[in-house]
Amino acid sequence: MTKSKADEEDYWNSSKFKAFTFDDEDDELIRLKESRQAVNSIRRLVEEDDDEDDVEKVSWSGEPVGSISWSVKETAASNQRTDREPAFPKIPTDTPSLSKSQSGYSLSSLFKGKTKGGNFQSFTDTLSDSSIRLYAPELRKPKSEYKDYVSDWSPEETIQRLQQGKTAPLEKFRSLQDKLLLLDFAVSAHDGNVITAVLIYLKRTLSKEVLFRELESRQTALRHFIHYLTETKDQRLLLELLRALGRTENVALLQYKEHLSIADENKRRDFLKSCLSLPFSAEDSAHVQDHYTLLERQIIIEATDQQAERGGKVEIFQKFPRRASILNMPLITTLYYCCFYHYSEPEGTYSSPLNIRQTFKISGKQYFVTALAARAKLKAWLDVDALFTSRNWLGFTRKKSPLSFQRVVDVLQKNSAPTQVLQDYVGLVEDPDMRISLAQKHKCHDIVINTYRDMKDRQQLLGYRGKVGRGSAEERKIDELLNNQQIRWKN
Repeated sequence: MTKSKADEEDYWNSSKFKAFTFDDEDDELIRLKESRQAVNSIRRLVEEDDDEDDVEKVSWSGEPVGSISWSVKETAASNQRTDREPAFPKIPTDTPSLSKSQSGYSLSSLFKGKTKGGNFQSFTDTLSDSSIRLYAPELRKPKSEYKDYVSDWSPEETIQRLQQGKTAPLEKFRSLQDKLLLLDFAVSAHDGNVITAVLIYLKRTLSKEVLFRELESRQTALRHFIHYLTETKDQRLLLELLRALGRTENVALLQYKEHLSIADENKRRDFLKSCLSLPFSAEDSAHVQDHYTLLERQIIIEATDQQAERGGKVEIFQKFPRRASILNMPLITTLYYCCFYHYSEPEGTYSSPLNIRQTFKISGKQYFVTALAARAKLKAWLDVDALFTSRNWLGFTRKKSPLSFQRVVDVLQKNSAPTQVLQDYVGLVEDPDMRISLAQKHKCHDIVINTYRDMKDRQQLLGYRGKVGRGSAEERKIDELLNNQQIRWKN
């Protein structure tokens, strides 16, 4: 379909839309409908030109579009345009127009979405083509966001990123000054994880001499580093650090702790003996000496008792077989063992409880409690009674205990002591109410009756008469007390 030149001019100069005036109503819906109708009318007009596909398209220079010569010129023109374009091309103020030599698109293909090869594409894709797109300047990203891509962070910014859980490589800081700034900013942030991360990097990249020297003036970082080495069990580096700092006592204690990893008791004993010469404090030196002496004694006792137990000639080992070895046991456990199996041995032997008490300076109260528990377990009541017996300077004996007799009664009761034994110690409880309570709990009737008599409480005695067996010795004793005219009852 072809049109005359006059018809085309009449069509383009004519319009069914009125010019804009301020008197018109600003109705968005009406304007949207009118715009849609206008686009549809242009589309119908373009679709009428169906025979355009059969016509060979040429450029403004007269060369067929898609030919080799046309492609060469297009490439050269595009390169020149690219060289002249700045990073952010400016939008021209005058009316933009496409150069004839650079355009191979017809008006119909622009609206129908046809490309040079005849393929269809969307209207928006056509407009977005680089050859006809109008460029607008891009806004720069914020400086902080730009640094996220180039990793251009200062030591302070790096520490802040580590605190926020972001990645921040430390390898870019290679000078000693930058590394120390990292450490100082990490300490100022009071974040233990960040401090440890920086210390691990410094440990890997600095010599030990430089690292130790710088940590000595930074006590907070030094404490974190010592804790880190302790947790990772880097004993060698930790010993070198403590020696460099002059902490000889800490070095000695660290070496002493290595005995925990020695399983063989003889090798452990020899190792403890070598530790005696280390520069401990006075208190720690006494502890190490006692540890060595105790282990040495345990080895001797264990070997002797194993032989006696296998021989089957010692009665106590037959009645009460050993449940565990005594090796590497605490001091009080060793004392209990000796009070159980070797209580009557003379003081000159290694296994004598008295010898252990004297050697290791065990207090009288601690020895009493341990011996009481061991002899009560064996139900050796004569030995228990002997623990309480003491003589004064006149030669009189009386029962005396470093513990309250209430606790003594509890120990005896847990070991199933008979009522007669319990009664002797319940009667020694000083508080009358507590004495009566314990006596009633353990059925020590004589203690209850005698306490009410001493309190001159006739009513309580009458009430207790109903709790004893009828016709029993306790009932007859209560009747005798109630009929005694010499007792002045308070009620």
